[in-house]
Amino acid sequence: MQIGADEAGKGPVLGPMVAAAVRAPADAVPDGVDDSKRLAPSRRRELADRLRDDAAVDVSVAVVSPARIDDPETDMNGLTVAGQVEAIAAVAGDDDSVVVDAGDVDAGRFGRKVGAGVDAAVTVRSEHRADERYPHVAAASVVAKVHRDARIEALADAYGEVGSGYPSDERTRTFLAEYVRENGELPACARASWSTCDDVLAAAEQSSLADF
Repeated sequence: MQIGADEAGKGPVLGPMVAAAVRAPADAVPDGVDDSKRLAPSRRRELADRLRDDAAVDVSVAVVSPARIDDPETDMNGLTVAGQVEAIAAVAGDDDSVVVDAGDVDAGRFGRKVGAGVDAAVTVRSEHRADERYPHVAAASVVAKVHRDARIEALADAYGEVGSGYPSDERTRTFLAEYVRENGELPACARASWSTCDDVLAAAEQSSLADF
């Protein structure tokens, strides 16, 4: 059986990174599956639901929390390996063929690390932009993105407008700045080790000094 694995949310300053794995016969992957970034949100949700509802398909997600991302003993390459390993291990069987979207500049190294982390006797192919070439990896990218989006929607329910969670999003930066101004600290959903958070905290400190 073939498995595809990918992740969503490596770069945001808010919320977790989510890795996903999809194990399925080739004919069970829905037509139209593509790199999640190329699909509209409604289409992603539709495809993710179809994958989860198909008895022939096994789907797994692994959630890497902001606190884990902030751990100084970790780095994003290692966490991407760990997330994909966790997702793959939940569905893999001996002799499965795994294709992963490489989360390292050295695709071969990334694949070796993933393979070493999975207990089942699998073969691993690791390529950059694999979600554009392999339907199983594209399916995993869709599942990961839909789950990540649901986490961000939950943050919006809890905090109000938080934007996309990406540092380039002015809504996200505004949310962080207002939260720090009102509470004197970062929200638990923020990746405190990101430079965006350093900028927000520095700006708040300067503002406090100016008011003093």
